[in-house]
Amino acid sequence: MEGFTYVDIFATKGIEYILVISALVLFYPLWRLVNTPGGAVYELARSAATTIGDWFHMPEEKIYYHLGHTWAMPEGGEVVKVGIDDFAQKLVGKIDAIKFPEVGSDMVQGERAWSLVIGDKVIDMLSPVDGKVVAVNREISTSPEKINIDPYGAAWLVKVQVPRLSANLRNLLSGKLVRKWMDGVRESLMARMNYNLGQVLQDGGVLVEGIAKNLDREKWDEIVKEYFLIT
Repeated sequence: MEGFTYVDIFATKGIEYILVISALVLFYPLWRLVNTPGGAVYELARSAATTIGDWFHMPEEKIYYHLGHTWAMPEGGEVVKVGIDDFAQKLVGKIDAIKFPEVGSDMVQGERAWSLVIGDKVIDMLSPVDGKVVAVNREISTSPEKINIDPYGAAWLVKVQVPRLSANLRNLLSGKLVRKWMDGVRESLMARMNYNLGQVLQDGGVLVEGIAKNLDREKWDEIVKEYFLIT
């Protein structure tokens, strides 16, 4: 699509590539954290590790995850529900609108599927599957805030007919791999927090809305696109 680039890690590599990426995701952020100046910062982040791990609800059963923080849930036959995960909605905060694909349009795994509108910002997200859009959740069009409440249930975004369902699912994360992946994402987020750790926590260690904005307002787009694999 003209003017739009994306990171497509799924075209040929399959699950072997995902395993390599998962290992790198785990290693690199931890290396950054250990090498961050300031022993007090490191100790504070380490002590918050358990809490941070509990921030993100990532069901491991019946849901398959794309590394760009979208998900697919098989419904039977060739149809899957698709949406954004809990990390994604917590990263961007309040969502004002969704730019949906049209019913009947094609979605391609690893390419732009829809866009989130947050204030004056528009953030693209990648499709977890290949297929044809057969339904759009119009209720979310009028009440996008439901994504921040129930991202895996009532706030699904589109239904897609996926002829190559088994092949598509092999390119996504599921089961125990989901926890390993999110451990890496957690470490990456901790490394970004550094001295801003307190800015993303409410009293009692509860996550504030819109992690990216609270980490660095000026680099909000950069942070979000990095985690959503958009360049």
